[in-house]
Amino acid sequence: MKKEGRWKALFFVVAAGLLTTGCGAGAKGVSADAAAPQEAYEIASEEAYDTAASTASGEIYTNGAEAKMQESGEADAGGEGAESYTAQRKLIKNVNLQVETENFDELLANVEEKTRKAGGYIEQSYTYNGSSYYGGGTRNASLTIRIPAEQLDAFLSAVSEVSNVITQNESVTDVTLQYVDLESHKKALLAEQDRLLELLDVAETIEDIISLESRLSEVRYQIESMESQLRTMDNQVSYSTIELYIDEVEKLTPVKEQTVWQKISVGFSNSLHNVGNGLLNFGIGLIISLPYLMLWAVIILIIVLICVIIIKTSRKKAQKKEKEQTPEQKKGK
Repeated sequence: MKKEGRWKALFFVVAAGLLTTGCGAGAKGVSADAAAPQEAYEIASEEAYDTAASTASGEIYTNGAEAKMQESGEADAGGEGAESYTAQRKLIKNVNLQVETENFDELLANVEEKTRKAGGYIEQSYTYNGSSYYGGGTRNASLTIRIPAEQLDAFLSAVSEVSNVITQNESVTDVTLQYVDLESHKKALLAEQDRLLELLDVAETIEDIISLESRLSEVRYQIESMESQLRTMDNQVSYSTIELYIDEVEKLTPVKEQTVWQKISVGFSNSLHNVGNGLLNFGIGLIISLPYLMLWAVIILIIVLICVIIIKTSRKKAQKKEKEQTPEQKKGK
């Protein structure tokens, strides 16, 4: 009897263990089915970023290999390898140029024509005609010009030939790594977008659909933002920016080193020129101010006349009083 009781107890223990195991497996199966879309999305995202990272690494490795070939002298003869490598780089060129001219209208027309012939355009312009209350003065202009990068040197040379260059400042910004990084990130987002669309087609629950659509909107926004940045970089790389300042002068500023006698001669002639301009401006100012001077002259004349009349009247009154006095009054005084 005792043996039978032990066997029954053992049977119940084994049966209970099997039931517990089966329920746990069933619960795990349900949980796994519910989390399947999320896990698939996470795996897809990881695969997309891994692929993009591999692509970006390959591009950077290729650029690095080309740079090493240039340094070791393994490039083609004539510098073809170096030119090819430079052409692949993303360089933004900006130039600040200040020039003088004695023929303002002619130079401005030349600049506009040379810009058009180079395939560029004037992005912004400001012109001051030199007019003022006291007469005409020197004119000046400020232009923001966009020129194709390959035509930049030729355009600068053409402008320097028809004007007197005072200052020229050039700057180059290399955005190659930033451009490659944006492209690789964009590729990763495009791969993630494709995978999200695939998951959205097979999603069954409302919760999964809402979650996937929300992430899809974020990914599309990031893609559009990166495409806008890439287009801006492409435009800045393709078209160099020139800030051109034009000043009209009566005499051009010497840009070459002068001898002592040249400095004396130029300084003396400038002094004579300034004296002449000063006298001319004084005469112009005097003529312009004549109405005011005449008005003040009339006012002063009226004041003087009033004073003279008052003085004369006072003297006459004093003389009259003296005549009216009797001899006794005069003796008493």
